[in-house]
Amino acid sequence: MEKENPIKKYLPKLILFAVLAFGAYFGYTKYSYATTHEDTDNAQVETYFVPVLPRMAGYVKIVNVKDYDLIKKDEVLAEIDSDEAELVLAELNADLIQSQTEIENAKANINNLNVTINSANANLRANFLRREKAKKDAERDAFLLADNAITRKQNEDSKSNAEILSAQYEAGQEDILTAKSRMPILQAALHKAESAIALKKVKIEQQKLRLTYSKVYAPTSGRIGKKNVESGQFIQAGQPLMTIVQDNNFWVVANFKETQVKNLKIGDLADMTLDAYPDVVIKGKIVSIAEATGAKSSLLPADNASGNFVKVTQRVPVKIEIVDLEKNKAMLRAGLSLDVSVPLKN
Repeated sequence: MEKENPIKKYLPKLILFAVLAFGAYFGYTKYSYATTHEDTDNAQVETYFVPVLPRMAGYVKIVNVKDYDLIKKDEVLAEIDSDEAELVLAELNADLIQSQTEIENAKANINNLNVTINSANANLRANFLRREKAKKDAERDAFLLADNAITRKQNEDSKSNAEILSAQYEAGQEDILTAKSRMPILQAALHKAESAIALKKVKIEQQKLRLTYSKVYAPTSGRIGKKNVESGQFIQAGQPLMTIVQDNNFWVVANFKETQVKNLKIGDLADMTLDAYPDVVIKGKIVSIAEATGAKSSLLPADNASGNFVKVTQRVPVKIEIVDLEKNKAMLRAGLSLDVSVPLKN
């Protein structure tokens, strides 16, 4: 009788044992990993999207960038035709010159009135002296008439001359008061002209500021995303022309299940793998956990009181800071998907 080969006898048992051992080891590692890590594949790379908005309406003269161009902050992205705005500025400057002439005329009128008042005061002083002399002459002639030293006609002439000069003096006083009453009117006209000058200067500065709006500058550095403007197009103030995707600040938003959030803490480290680069592990750190679920923050949040409630496990957004950002920046693109794993601390 042929003796049975021991290898053939025990090989199936050895294979079964190896399979069971491998399965047990694999199951243990999976169980051990699951109990010490929180994972999700619902995660995306995020960054800031900055809209480029013009501050004046007009026809686009030139667009200096193309789709996905890399640009720097304060770079001129587009220019708007400003010929009409420059003509308005020229008109405002001409109007300012005219208003300055009005101020000069107002000042000249005030100076003329001052000269008139000074001249009237001088004439009034002269009339005062003539009136006083005429009064004295009339008084003297009255004594002389009493002594019959002069005729009655001479006395009456002296008295009449004194009355005429007295009336002229009073008229001179009235003329001065009338001239002085015109001074507030002329000064008000001057103040009005000066106010008009100040207002027109403000309008000129405003128009100069509007002219600076003819050039659309990049509000931040980054890469052009979606461009919605071409040369010759008429645009309105505030119309989105393009979007700049910032390339110097990336982070990850991982949407963990609500049953996982209890194990996550701010400051926990995370291992992240991009779907586009599965062989590269990116290190991260949890910096914040949202106060509301993604569904509650959506445009049309679910209303569980509507009568068609179906319980669904909710997702809570968790913001993760990329620790080695500069090292991995070249791989990062907003919207890329990742797998995120957070080791749990004992």
